[in-house]
Amino acid sequence: MKRNYENIDLLDERLLIEKCIEDNRLYQEAFYKKFAPKMYAVCKNYADSRDEAMDFLQDGFVSVFNNLHKYRFEGSLEGWIRRVIIYRTIEALRKKKRYNKALLEVDTVEIIQPEDFEIEDTSTPVEKIRALVNTLPEKAGLILKLYAIEGLSHAEIAEVTGVSVGTSKSQLNRARKLIKEGLLKSNG
Repeated sequence: MKRNYENIDLLDERLLIEKCIEDNRLYQEAFYKKFAPKMYAVCKNYADSRDEAMDFLQDGFVSVFNNLHKYRFEGSLEGWIRRVIIYRTIEALRKKKRYNKALLEVDTVEIIQPEDFEIEDTSTPVEKIRALVNTLPEKAGLILKLYAIEGLSHAEIAEVTGVSVGTSKSQLNRARKLIKEGLLKSNG
């Protein structure tokens, strides 16, 4: 039976969450359909392949459904889901001892621009920045992605990665410095 999800966005969040907590499969499916596309884009930032991104997404949604009763209706539901997905993804990468192997996709790397690195020539191709980001040391690359792409604060990054706030700040500065040097070198 094909389900109609045209009015997914019109579903009341509180009702959707309550029904998901009650294990109502129809509402859980609607919940997944509503948020999975954006969360998949998040997962792609850290995955080596589409299959791995899907694994991150599935593990993340299992965690979302298991913890949905903890959502307090404070702030954005999408933001809460994103945070759970990121935590699970980082946890999976930590288990694999692979924080920075993920390639950035062109659509998300556009958030990181040459002007972010105080480069006067803003005509630097996005591909060049993506290549430089992917050559960063593990912690610096991960922290740059969490800060610039996911919009996490240094306190949130510290919580997710297990480093101090000071380390998060210094690794972000290190990443910016290395990218700036790389851009200057390649334009030099």
